[in-house]
Amino acid sequence: MRLEGELVALRAVEPEDVALMYRWENDPALWRVSGTLAPFSLHQLSRFVEEQQFDIQQTRQQRLIILERGSERAVGALDLFEVDFIHRRAGLGILIYEAADRGRGYASDGLAVVERYAREVLGLHQLWCTVGVSNAASRRLFAAAGYAECGTRREWLRTPEGWEDELLMQKILE
Repeated sequence: MRLEGELVALRAVEPEDVALMYRWENDPALWRVSGTLAPFSLHQLSRFVEEQQFDIQQTRQQRLIILERGSERAVGALDLFEVDFIHRRAGLGILIYEAADRGRGYASDGLAVVERYAREVLGLHQLWCTVGVSNAASRRLFAAAGYAECGTRREWLRTPEGWEDELLMQKILE
């Protein structure tokens, strides 16, 4: 499966992505936003990729690799998780890994592509995400894409600076 946008293409995870995912998932600089507490092994990530071959209705999750159109270079990943086909909603997470690739429109184009996929293919009614209040870039990204703040979890995230609120944001797709 490959989904096309103006700047990016999204594709399913492939076995050769394990090394790339190993680098991304084991970067301690990202653990604060991903909630990761310990490194992932190659074996764990290989099993995750194998599980991605199952139907999204079984796994209730799907990871898509974000490719730069033209070069086919992987710039990040987009996750649908807690996919709920009864209530037609899913959580959404996005990563643009390299700082030099951020702010170039890859994330917003990837969001537009996955929203179209979620609405037209998966039949979802809404997508939601959570963002720490100090993550200004993610807050701007989701707000610009039409996600509305609909709740606040007070002192939800423990950071080196102290407790931080987490925002719940959602977008109705229909």
